[in-house]
Amino acid sequence: MKPRGKVIAIDGPSGAGKSTAGRVLAERLGYTFIDTGAMYRALALKTARAATDPADGAAVAALLHDARIELKHGGRRVWLDGEDVSEAIRTPQTSALASQVSAHPAVRREMVARQRALGAAGGVVLDGRDIGSAVFPDADLKFYLDADPARRAQRRVSELLDGGQAAELESVLHDIRARDHADMTRADSPLVRPQGAIVLDTTSLTPEQVVERMLEAVRAI
Repeated sequence: MKPRGKVIAIDGPSGAGKSTAGRVLAERLGYTFIDTGAMYRALALKTARAATDPADGAAVAALLHDARIELKHGGRRVWLDGEDVSEAIRTPQTSALASQVSAHPAVRREMVARQRALGAAGGVVLDGRDIGSAVFPDADLKFYLDADPARRAQRRVSELLDGGQAAELESVLHDIRARDHADMTRADSPLVRPQGAIVLDTTSLTPEQVVERMLEAVRAI
């Protein structure tokens, strides 16, 4: 175990409840929460603002190299180059763009290096799509959260509406399925169930129930 505590990895597709459960789990344990997906979203926002072609891996990697991405307030706020972009990175457009920019091997290499540095001392909960398989394959505990795509789409619509954004279930469901396909078929660090991960189907579970099951697993090791 790391000096400051365990490294806990949470993987799974979009809308499975990773971030919600991860934040609460980190709070309960007194750990730092690292939302790796937010880091890719921040890069996606920078790519859009710079009018850079998201398909140009070298150009996107160059943007990342010069980007200052910070997770503050226990991982609840995301800052990009000195600006709080926590709300700006949560749009459907940025989500779709994040899937594109995250597919480039050079981008993933630098992001993985940054994420490993953030969690090196332990006492962290990281969520993403390659945490237990690529970022911290030797994590003290790994979870893989999944849920029915329709349920995941409903959750996403609720989040968007709560944030004051327009959302249609059919469109969001289409985007989620497209994101799943992109994440699971990309050549570099695709979304997989990491070896040794505890699988939780969150379709019919409340966020509190998910956290309680995670806490049980943490206490057992």
